[in-house]
Amino acid sequence: MDERNLIAAARGGDTQAFNQLVLLYQSTVYNLAYRILGDPEAAADASQEAFLSAFRAMRRFRGGSFKAWLLRIATNACYDQLRLKQRRPTSPLNALSERTTPFAESAEEPENYALRQELSEVIQKGIQTLPPDQRIALVLSDVQGMSYKEIAAITKASLGTVKSRLSRARAKLRDFLLEQNEMSLRII
Repeated sequence: MDERNLIAAARGGDTQAFNQLVLLYQSTVYNLAYRILGDPEAAADASQEAFLSAFRAMRRFRGGSFKAWLLRIATNACYDQLRLKQRRPTSPLNALSERTTPFAESAEEPENYALRQELSEVIQKGIQTLPPDQRIALVLSDVQGMSYKEIAAITKASLGTVKSRLSRARAKLRDFLLEQNEMSLRII
């Protein structure tokens, strides 16, 4: 079944069709949530909440880009998580995470994998320093590859506001990365 047929079936209450849509978009939604929230567990919670909300609202989907509609719901779930975090701030006891070694299954050398992971972590830390509105605009644009118009629809902001947020976010992220590079050069 193509996406259009899955959407039509899901709008009619077909849970199997909706499950197929979840499979199509689960990594996109999780990636968006992780980049915005910076925490795997919070991202998983936001993703699950987004899919539940989408399922409940499926009959109200009016057409257009299903991906943009779903990412708007996911973005709102992330906003909810951020608001909850502000009300009840917590700090983890430690940042241990179980990691597998994906380079064992690929041709990538362990050193290259480690460097790529380190860069990814620094970029993610930089993204987390951004205010939520700038962070969301940056992730939707530069990670998800959405257009300014789609971002404006998802965030319910004007096109000019989206462009402004993206410009500020990119400048702040660039400054953060330059600062990190200068700090690592001082250590060496």
